[in-house]
Amino acid sequence: MAKELQGAPSEELLVVGRIVAAQGLKGELRVNPLSDFPERFTRPGRRWLSQRQGPAEAVQLLSGRQLPGKELFVIRLEGVADRDAAEALVGRELLVPSTDRPRLKAGEFHLLDLVGLEVRLLESGGAAGALVGTVRDLLHAGNDLLEVERPEGEPLLIPFVEAIVPRVALAEGWIGITPPPGLLELGDAPAEAADSAPEQPDS
Repeated sequence: MAKELQGAPSEELLVVGRIVAAQGLKGELRVNPLSDFPERFTRPGRRWLSQRQGPAEAVQLLSGRQLPGKELFVIRLEGVADRDAAEALVGRELLVPSTDRPRLKAGEFHLLDLVGLEVRLLESGGAAGALVGTVRDLLHAGNDLLEVERPEGEPLLIPFVEAIVPRVALAEGWIGITPPPGLLELGDAPAEAADSAPEQPDS
């Protein structure tokens, strides 16, 4: 999601990762990526770190690498030379200017551009159908998930895969979904279960 933070470039900053742990004893940091572009974490250069209070802080990324078999990246930041300094940064977010976006091929788009789009059922012929809700956030949990806020009921988590989200109409402001049976009812399950649960005698 985009953030406007003082002490940074005049444009907005984008959150691309979150520091989740120290790595080893020499100041390396484990980062959970919130971006599909590895160069955010491997290409040296200026980045920004969110602060618990106050404006974002400019930092220099020295190097980075992806952990084998994992989505996590390990990075080195200038001035972070031991485990204590690394642990002090756990929980901070790594940011880049919103204008610093890798060039996309035709038909590609940035996942962050989906936030705020309407989610509609896809009708035959590719037309937009009934409104389901609005994309509120993107979650990275093995697969990308769209967190969809609905007019009524609990938010939905919709896997961002072509079989379920075959249409992305950025210019029109909506995405089309073809949900499998039961997906749209998941957010209502707890309430329905509570309503249907038998009454218990007073103890």
